[in-house]
Amino acid sequence: MLVRDVMVAPVITVKPSTTVKEVAELFLEKRISAAPVVESDQRLVGVVSEGDLLHRVEAGTERHHSWWLRGLIGDDTLAAEYVKSHGLKVSDVMTRKVVTATPETPLHEVAALLEKNAIKRVPILENGQLVGIVSRANLIQAVATAHKLLDIPLSDTTVRENVLSHLKRQPWAHTALLNVTVNGGVVDLWGVAESAAQRKAIKVAAESTLGVSAVNDNLVIRPVATWE
Repeated sequence: MLVRDVMVAPVITVKPSTTVKEVAELFLEKRISAAPVVESDQRLVGVVSEGDLLHRVEAGTERHHSWWLRGLIGDDTLAAEYVKSHGLKVSDVMTRKVVTATPETPLHEVAALLEKNAIKRVPILENGQLVGIVSRANLIQAVATAHKLLDIPLSDTTVRENVLSHLKRQPWAHTALLNVTVNGGVVDLWGVAESAAQRKAIKVAAESTLGVSAVNDNLVIRPVATWE
């Protein structure tokens, strides 16, 4: 699947001049946790999220450092924290370094971006313009609504070929030690797995193959060699 298949559009946005109070009210009203920040030409300049409003003077949650830690942090960092907790406009508190993707980006790449950068959402740009947004929740929705692509059952021969072909592409699956039989879409796994982890992975690979209705695991784990 591609980003365009799951992205939310149009996107609720705010401007750099929007006040922090207005953003907080918007989050509550729309039940969202972040909003891209755009100029009048829809050019993305940042993102403001609940995390950016976490340490605010209005709520009494601004950061307080011990005297010895203040000496280690440095004046520039302390000044930046002050702006974050006291700034009145979105431009004062927003995150300016934004990770983005395009509508044609595969979802697995978006998942990698979210994980690598420890973020919860990715704005989607097309020709420099904001056209959508994808969040972790949208990826979960894609998983929840996934379904088998074929209405006509595959033959057992085809299912067996699919399972073996899939396993052969996995570097951890030693297919010379395995055999697969299929009866009515039910797969039986036979042979030897090198470890419990590989045994589970082999079963999962079979279960996720198109046309498989169930999997019986008859694999055994190779004993660990001992030397006397």
